[in-house]
Order: sequence, then C-alpha cells, then structure tokens
Amino acid sequence: MTHKAGYVNIIGKPNAGKSTIMNALTGEPVAIVTPKAQTTRHRILGVVNGPDHQIIYSDTPGIMEPGYMLHKLMMRSIDEAFEDADVLLVIQEAQDNHMKEEVVQKIKESGKPLLFLLNKIDLCAQELVAQRISHWEEIFPGSRIIPVSALHKFNLDLVEALILQALPLSPPYYDKDTLTDKPMRFFVSELIREKILIRFRKEIPYSVEVEVDEYKDTGDMVRIRATVFVERESQRKIMIGTQGKAIKGVGIDARKAIEKFIEQKVFLDLSIKVSKDWRNDERKLKRFGYQSDSSD
Repeated sequence: MTHKAGYVNIIGKPNAGKSTIMNALTGEPVAIVTPKAQTTRHRILGVVNGPDHQIIYSDTPGIMEPGYMLHKLMMRSIDEAFEDADVLLVIQEAQDNHMKEEVVQKIKESGKPLLFLLNKIDLCAQELVAQRISHWEEIFPGSRIIPVSALHKFNLDLVEALILQALPLSPPYYDKDTLTDKPMRFFVSELIREKILIRFRKEIPYSVEVEVDEYKDTGDMVRIRATVFVERESQRKIMIGTQGKAIKGVGIDARKAIEKFIEQKVFLDLSIKVSKDWRNDERKLKRFGYQSDSSD
C-alpha cells in the first residue's frame, strides 16, 4: 500500500481565520480562536491520520510588522513554515485584496504547491468573490484559488481532497494516535489566554502571558495552578477587578473550557504577577516557550 504524508503549513494575516480553518480541518480545537488579531503566538501542529495518509497541519502566527521582540520571534516560525512545507495553505480574507510584495515573493520563491483560500466569503457578494478570484489568479498563476467559509465549513472537503493529491509519498512522521506536538499544559495555558482575550479590551490581552505551574491528575479531578503575567501594576489591578470579580470570571470561563477539552473535572487556581516588559526580554520569552535568537 502506498502512503502519503507531509506538512501543510497555514500562513496568512491576523484575523484571516487561520485557526478556525485549522480546527475544522483537524476536527480538534488545537488552536484557540478569538475575534482579536494576534491570537496565535506559537506554531501549532495538528495531525490527521487516515489508513493511507498523514496530514500534518501547522498553524502559524499571523503575518505582521514586529513591534516587540515577541513579534520578531513569532515571525521566525513563519520563515520555518516556508522552509519545511510540503504544501502551502495561504489564507486571505475575501474582502482583502492586498498582500505585501515581499510575502508574495516568498510564496512564489518557495516553489511549494500552493492552495490559496479566500475565506469569509459568506460576508461578501458573489460578484466581489469572483473579482477576488481573478485578482489572485493573476498574482499566483497556475495555483488553485478556492473560495471557502471556515465558519460554515464550505469547500473545506475540497481543500482536504486537493491537499491529499499534493502530498508526497512518505511513511508517517508521527505515531498514528498522535493529535498534536504540544503537551497538555500548553493547551491549558492557551485556553486561559483565550478567555482573557475575549473578556478584556485594548492593550491588556496583548500584554498577557500564561504559565501553568502545576497540572496534577488526582483521579477524580485535575488540579491546575497557573500564573497570568502582565507588564504593569495597573494591568494587574484591572485584571483582578473590583473585589476580584474580573479574574474570578476568567477563572470560571477557563475552567469550563478546560473541563470540556480534557473531559474531566477541574480545579483551577489563577494568580496574577507583574513581569515588566516581558515582550522585549529574551530571557523571559525563552521561559515562556518562544524560540530565542541565541539558538542560531
């Protein structure tokens, strides 16, 4: 029996719907989804196994101009995605017809099979979608431009079929029961961060990092201690809220999401600490799991 396997690396701007598409294609909530840009900070793998194939989806942070060292390290994962991709899955909002020339050139120069997905077509008139398809066909001649709706899973079955056609012959890279490359603590921290992104506005969500200090399965429940780091004392006070109501609300929402994810009862203990300027501190970024420049 011939077997296909390979990396399908997902690239696009913040808010293009990359994580929603990733979750729909894998059938698992491996990437957190919020209405806010810059939700994805780490490269996350989602593995889909079939009897004769293994598709390794890789969701990357949204392409942006780095404002902090954090963003610079996030963008490095996109460079890696160009290098090790077997198939490039580029996501673009249907209403957005602009892509930086340097990104266009990177895609073309990669020489990788390209599937270009026009997402959120449910928010556009059919005439506009047709115009956008023609526009991107001119920029990427010979590539498939596919209108999709991640929210309604429209055309994602076609996307998967085209991916399977493009994958190289290869034995599986991961064991057949592997769903992702990340440990459970990572998903717990991401679910907590997701609830912070949803609950708070403006600068606070982007100044937040979450670290899981303890994850202990006692049999009848999982006990989790986690620390939320912010950059300033004023942010800590806002997150705590009047009489602790704000952080309590985050804890309740996060606990419910974690229980649904791991299918076990959870006791969640959250604390908040100030870590000044952590987004520009290489040592702190390495502690939080971001690849350091010093590793070059």
